[in-house]
Amino acid sequence: MFEGKKILILGFARSGYQVAKTLIKRGNTVILNDSKDEDKQDLEKVEELKKLGVSFVFGSHPDDLLDDTFDYLVKNPGVPIRHKYVIKARELGIEVLNEVELAYRLMPENVKLIGITGTNGKTTTTTLTYKIMKQAFGDKVHLAGNIGLPFCSILDDLKSEDIIVMEVSSQQSENFISFRPNVAVMTNLFPAHLEFFGDFNYYKKVKCKMFYNQNNDDVAIINMENKDVMENLAGIKSEVKYFSSKNEINGTYLKDEAIYYYGEKIIDINNIKIQGLHNVENCMCAVAVAKEFNVDNDIIEDVISSFTGVEHRLEYVDTVRGVKFYNDTEATNIKCTQIALSSFKEPVLLILGGLERYQVLEDLTPYMGNVKAILAIGECRDRIKKYGDSIGIKTLCYEYMKDGLAPLLECSNEGDVVLLSPATASWDQYKDCETRGQEFKDYVKELKNED
Repeated sequence: MFEGKKILILGFARSGYQVAKTLIKRGNTVILNDSKDEDKQDLEKVEELKKLGVSFVFGSHPDDLLDDTFDYLVKNPGVPIRHKYVIKARELGIEVLNEVELAYRLMPENVKLIGITGTNGKTTTTTLTYKIMKQAFGDKVHLAGNIGLPFCSILDDLKSEDIIVMEVSSQQSENFISFRPNVAVMTNLFPAHLEFFGDFNYYKKVKCKMFYNQNNDDVAIINMENKDVMENLAGIKSEVKYFSSKNEINGTYLKDEAIYYYGEKIIDINNIKIQGLHNVENCMCAVAVAKEFNVDNDIIEDVISSFTGVEHRLEYVDTVRGVKFYNDTEATNIKCTQIALSSFKEPVLLILGGLERYQVLEDLTPYMGNVKAILAIGECRDRIKKYGDSIGIKTLCYEYMKDGLAPLLECSNEGDVVLLSPATASWDQYKDCETRGQEFKDYVKELKNED
């Protein structure tokens, strides 16, 4: 498989680089195309791949590059699903894959694969699951996918009976054909990435692909309290195991301020350091996965009780002048910000805004009871300002976050929380949301140094 073929890779970045290395050493003819000019690429990696025999086409997507002489098109997950090469490949009968699907087909036998997806919580759940499994099974456990290393990069390290813990994004799922985890987790489903997928129904279908591929020997761990999850995963072939934060069920559930697994108490929630009910649900997912592998409760409790969270996801940054700062830059949709706001009882100064996605800001209103001020930033700042004013919350409006942070802090009192939870993407001003979060953290550090 994937030997002696002619393959076009669309998009460089991490996954394109790893796919090219994987394919060229298997004797394939590999051409990598990226719209950015060569001088804007990682030139060290470009030179490395050129020496291995990879050909490059940079700066554009020529109409005549893709033709029926190609066997496969491998698409970077971030490339639009209606890109002209994707459309043309399907017209020509050329299979369209991505890095994860390709690596899955090359994966050694008898490797256990845990795939974790969902609109929110998948990174925290994946990280926590990996930490538990790593403590239980040591070097047999690998982290890959949307966090960790690209799947292709760990292929040569895999041995029989190894375990892969993988976060799976919707963009990765879109080109799944045969990808099938032994244990699959769906944290929840809410509207997200609609500018990429077009509508919520298609997004849900994409998110569920790996569950549809499962068979009777596999396990699906799903959220009983999420209507869209239950509706879209009804009738799958795998053994379904549920988790619930609202009801005592035959599965993983919350009871008497503790997480239980099929009647067995696992951990008191006051021993969980990460904030919010949503993070309790993430812990429940990790518990359910770990128990599929018979991990001891002592290990599960030890890891969960010491876990302080994932960077940029409701991350506690510091306390300055009695004000706590939280970085939730990964909150790129309304639901994430609703969850963040639900995690605090203290007065909140909320930073909202970024790329204009025309979110329904009024969906935040039931969660704004503790919000005493808003800093509206980015492309959609004027609309946020109008919204804040309409619900009677003082709203400051600045194009750039760095300009509005000091005025926002003037509205704070000791015991307040400053929360960066923007409810939208960062691409209007930043290369990614992590850069936005780092700017916020740098500001807090500077503020601390001033004291």
